[in-house]
Amino acid sequence: MKKILIALLCLPFLMFAQNESKKSNQEEFKTIEIGAEIPLMEKKLKSVNGISYSLKNICEKNGTLVLFTSNTCPFVVKWEDRYKLAEELAKKNNIGFVYINSNYKKRDGDDSFEEMKKHAKKMNYRFPYLLDEKSELANAFGAKTTPHFFLFNSNDQLVYKGAIDDNYKNIKKVKEFYLEDAINQLAKGKKIKTSETKPVGCSIKRFRPDINE
Repeated sequence: MKKILIALLCLPFLMFAQNESKKSNQEEFKTIEIGAEIPLMEKKLKSVNGISYSLKNICEKNGTLVLFTSNTCPFVVKWEDRYKLAEELAKKNNIGFVYINSNYKKRDGDDSFEEMKKHAKKMNYRFPYLLDEKSELANAFGAKTTPHFFLFNSNDQLVYKGAIDDNYKNIKKVKEFYLEDAINQLAKGKKIKTSETKPVGCSIKRFRPDINE
């Protein structure tokens, strides 16, 4: 009876501690704000094509599009038919584009470098697919999910972040093409009407310096 009483008395504290831990993790990797400059722009990451790139290398005349993604997340699988649309929009509008895999905790499985190579070949990626080995870019960006898009202008300032559109299940049922609208507005020098949407996908299985080192 005494043990049960102690457990009941401790329960509120444990719940508070768990909530504070979750809150701390969310604040630790807070997503960068609109107007922020590209983080870790000089950091070089290995690509599946054998070449190392920094985001500075990726930048083009009208900006840069950064996509945090993975190989097997169900949301990525559903949305991946629209990655081609993102590639076409980037190419058409002189915007650099890069895929980044930050899933540190899945390096021995679905998101190993070898699996990344296979996936890029299978999906015919036409832009670099980079290994963010210890989630340094994901942590710096505050990227939350796969997928999670970040669009920067020619001054390397963030102008859009979030999802590619409003329906991952079926492109035919999409009502709002967030990324396409943002890229077209950026290319025309117009203000981005919807600069932020909620990213929807699998959580990034990231490296946490305070835990993993």
